[in-house]
Amino acid sequence: MAKIKKQQPSPQTQDEALAMAKATQRPRQSKEQTKMIAQGIEKGIDQYKKQQKAKAREKDKQRKKEEHQTATESAEQNPAKSEIHYRTPWLPWALLLITWTGIGLYILGLGLGG
Repeated sequence: MAKIKKQQPSPQTQDEALAMAKATQRPRQSKEQTKMIAQGIEKGIDQYKKQQKAKAREKDKQRKKEEHQTATESAEQNPAKSEIHYRTPWLPWALLLITWTGIGLYILGLGLGG
């Protein structure tokens, strides 16, 4: 089985917690008591960060759900036409016909005149 390690708070969080603990330190408070208070503050900061991450994930899920819903609604309102109509353009065929006619007349002209 894999061992699950408890994540240590970041050094920045530890520094912030220690600074807060020292700022609220009472006279005659021992270093051990200050450390305990700092650890409690660390846990509070860590818990707050976890809550903020969870809220951000929920907001992201909600945003994605709304995007999907609006995309579905717009697809329902504007259904793609399944019929595709191909029109054969007449200009290329007309030019081809004129070219072949011209070539034929040129060849006939050379054969008759030659």
